[in-house]
Amino acid sequence: MSRIYWDSMLFIYLLEGNPIFGAQVLLMYQSMMRRNDILCTGVFTVGEVLTGPRKAGDAKGIQAIQEFFAGKEVEVLPFDMEVADKYSQIRAQENVSQPDAIHLATAAVAGVELFVTNDKKLRTLLVPGIKFFADLDGKLY
Repeated sequence: MSRIYWDSMLFIYLLEGNPIFGAQVLLMYQSMMRRNDILCTGVFTVGEVLTGPRKAGDAKGIQAIQEFFAGKEVEVLPFDMEVADKYSQIRAQENVSQPDAIHLATAAVAGVELFVTNDKKLRTLLVPGIKFFADLDGKLY
């Protein structure tokens, strides 16, 4: 069993059924559930994932996303003082966006084994607290 952090885009691909990446992310999700891996993400992700349906006025989509993240399949990690401190360290040391630094800090404080992202730039970073990065094809960095 591994503790695996997904950034926002993976959840968007999964929940919106993205035609390019949706099936691939669904297979990854199903495999993780079979292995009893712990899928986690930050509370910030929930806000990012809710944005599209909110812009579209999709009340059912909003409700489905809220129910998904309230369920037992995903551990939603907080943005607390420890994460805020780690965020400031990452922003001071790395040239990453504020949202990316939030994800990285949240994952690092949680001590995840694997951070999965489709962002090529993030996969090149060395962040204490995150053991490995992976892309959607499962390639480790």
